[in-house]
Amino acid sequence: MVKPVLARIAHPVEKLFDRVFLRREPERVVIDPYLGYATPEEILLRGRVLTSLRRTTPSPEASWWVNLRQMAGLFFTREVSERTIRVGEATAVSDEEGYFTLHLPRGDAAPGWFAAEAEIDGGESATLEALVVGDAPFLVISDIDDTVMETGAYSLVRNLWTSLTGNALTRHVFPDAVALMKGFEAAGAPIFFVSSSPWNLHYFLRRIFERHGLPKAPVFLRDLGISRTQFISGTHGDHKGAAIDSLLAAHPGVPVMLVGDTGQHDPKVYLAAAERHPGRIVRVILREPGKGADKRDRARIAALEDRGIKVDHGPSYDGFSAALPD
Repeated sequence: MVKPVLARIAHPVEKLFDRVFLRREPERVVIDPYLGYATPEEILLRGRVLTSLRRTTPSPEASWWVNLRQMAGLFFTREVSERTIRVGEATAVSDEEGYFTLHLPRGDAAPGWFAAEAEIDGGESATLEALVVGDAPFLVISDIDDTVMETGAYSLVRNLWTSLTGNALTRHVFPDAVALMKGFEAAGAPIFFVSSSPWNLHYFLRRIFERHGLPKAPVFLRDLGISRTQFISGTHGDHKGAAIDSLLAAHPGVPVMLVGDTGQHDPKVYLAAAERHPGRIVRVILREPGKGADKRDRARIAALEDRGIKVDHGPSYDGFSAALPD
């Protein structure tokens, strides 16, 4: 009950701030493109309308203070609502936080990356991309924090320090995670990433992933904005569970592997997903950072195994194959 009450208080305050300090309607706007995905019927192109794009200029020698200022700058965006975005005959209107999703008929789109040029009223066009999955042996849905990239998410202080004082050249990506993801890619499995990080970091994360050779993949991030009914968009588990549900619905009948860690309640989230989708999740792979799995996580791992789901877990992914269980 606390978050809806906070939302009712904070939302009008935020709107008043916008009217007083940002009351001028922007003359030109831009699209911040996000990687989308497809369902059997549609291609979903995603993005956000802003007054300008925020990007960092990383240097390996940059001080923590320079990195902090640049990372903080990614969050000082001005979102633009009620702008119409078009791709052919398909249109979408940006919401109060600037987000939009264009729904295009899938038609005979070939498997792979679909690209289309999106036009926007009073702004620059942008290329939007979406992953169209064809026949796939299985689907991979992976966490990011302490799964693929070291953040120390199991410790709030460590997580904030790592996230805000590093840059795209200094952030540590686990080599074993890169090897695992490349193995999935070689097996023909499409990959999707889910994280509680905000959408402001979408381009930042893409740069890191590209630098380390991770497969190109859609990312599901989190809206930290304030709406009329929500003070920050749910919990970590709610966000990750909703993304898993959306991806399973978008790829009916395809077996699913879930990759994560024990530092941010992934066993709890993955067990709940397995209970909601009996028979769909066939394997779970978990890194055990920090002190490793606690008593509750060990119980959830056992519960996953009791459902016939193969669970691989340990301090690293070394030795874990990127294949369906026998």
